[in-house]
Amino acid sequence: MGKIFCEFLAGSIYSCAECSTHITSQDQLVSKSFQGRFGKAYLFKKTVNLELGPEKIRVLLTGEHTIADVHCVKCHAYVGWKYVHAEDQENEYKIGKTIIETAATVLRVTEFPSRSGWL
Repeated sequence: MGKIFCEFLAGSIYSCAECSTHITSQDQLVSKSFQGRFGKAYLFKKTVNLELGPEKIRVLLTGEHTIADVHCVKCHAYVGWKYVHAEDQENEYKIGKTIIETAATVLRVTEFPSRSGWL
């Protein structure tokens, strides 16, 4: 296995519960009013260090959406999904944003500056 390029975030961050890889920061939070596959989930504007799975159509509580599952780039743990397409105008604001399952993440506070690097 080769080296993995990761971004490291500063401040209040959500990281992978399995390997602590940074995923997003609290200032990217859009809403806490979502339901994931395994319980409570949050919607974020921007995420880092995630791999996108293949696109698929899924019927969710708010209708039919095209989504792609997202996994931690380091340990490949499932952490949520990214909205690719919404069938109705009411849900278009979700396109490009990511749902992160709270069961798959841990909220941490880091005091180090943001940076990128190879693992």
